Amino acid sequence: MDSDEHGRVLDPERDTAALKALTHPLRIQLLGLLRQDGPATASELAARTGESSASTSYHLRVLAKYAFIAEAEHRDGRERRWRALHTVTSWSNETMESSAAGRAFVSLARRRQIQHLESALVRHETDMAAGRLGQEWVEPSGISDLMPRLTAGSLTELWETIARKLEELTARDAEDPRAAQVVLLTAGLPLAPRERDDSTRERDDSTRERDDSTRERDDSTREQDAATAEDTAHEGTS
Repeated sequence: MDSDEHGRVLDPERDTAALKALTHPLRIQLLGLLRQDGPATASELAARTGESSASTSYHLRVLAKYAFIAEAEHRDGRERRWRALHTVTSWSNETMESSAAGRAFVSLARRRQIQHLESALVRHETDMAAGRLGQEWVEPSGISDLMPRLTAGSLTELWETIARKLEELTARDAEDPRAAQVVLLTAGLPLAPRERDDSTRERDDSTRERDDSTRERDDSTREQDAATAEDTAHEGTS
């Protein structure tokens, strides 16, 4: 495990137990909430997730065991408060792809990120409608759906460019009172060309057969029309 206060890098070979512990939808959600909203108790997190406090308390202890979270200062000493130890968890896709556990985690994490986007959209719209965000946020807010053609190298370069620019802007706005927490979810998912399945090929073959049959009928009709026209011509000259 490589980590600092900002991020923790997971390795499927060295962090097998931690990876297995995090491959759980509620634990990923709890970790995300602590990062997004700051320290909280099991009871507070239970209210936000709809789970029981016993359940959130158990899963928080698992996250603490594998050093994703730690106890924070207690407000009154009656219930543990938990805080995230890192602002982000990252990994190498290539390394994760080499093991079944790694692939399972990445798949779950990505789907959880999509759920996070959905909940963030609902919260954003609610905040705008209630006036908790100023009108200056209307224009820059949004979701983009683009499908450019890129090479693997270009996609890698795009990720690196986004990361550099985000780090620059985050540092610039760190002490600006106008800054707000922004959910920024980026995705780069290459798609292979669609392959026609057997049913599609069978439909195409059937269509071609019908077309051939239609052409044969048309040819026969034209021959009949030509013969009729010829007979009519002979009749007119007799």
